[in-house]
Amino acid sequence: MRYLSLDLETSGGKPQRHQVLELAAVVEDTKKLLPLAELPAFRRVVRHPEYVGTAGALALNARLLQELANKEPNPELCTPEELLPQLREFLLAHGFKPDKQNCVTVTMAGKNIASFDLGFLRELPGYGTLVRAEPAMLDPAAFYLNWRKDTRLPTMQICKARAGFEDDTVAHEALADALDVVQLLRPFYELPMYKEVN
Repeated sequence: MRYLSLDLETSGGKPQRHQVLELAAVVEDTKKLLPLAELPAFRRVVRHPEYVGTAGALALNARLLQELANKEPNPELCTPEELLPQLREFLLAHGFKPDKQNCVTVTMAGKNIASFDLGFLRELPGYGTLVRAEPAMLDPAAFYLNWRKDTRLPTMQICKARAGFEDDTVAHEALADALDVVQLLRPFYELPMYKEVN
């Protein structure tokens, strides 16, 4: 199976009001595992005419705002209108195929991808015509849930701690977080849950 581990950094939590600041994604092929550093990776920072955000989100993403304010040429910089066309080209270059409507449909993975990231993706120009997510998505939280003790799905930090990561802090950097999701899912490729249920 091939999937796209995708993560966004945004200026707030409301897709209709706030903006994507950074999008990163890595392609994982469960039949041909590569070292994490060698996975095909895509990263863009997104320049908007102006930014609307919450104080917490803007403070968390101060490094991105500095990168966006920099006047030096940046090959990873794009506009919202350019973001999904560029992601589509990346996907096509790495073997994903368009469907009959010429849209590249991919299985996506990410922490809170269905409840958070997808809402922002749907607001981007070209979503649903150039690129779209398969309805079913992979969230590592389900794999690290303690069914007897947890009252909600575990956070990324809890997932990393339960997986035995040496460092369980969350980077809040899109590429690092997308790679963490792949690393969290990999132990289950050889040990699928359905084989454990008898």
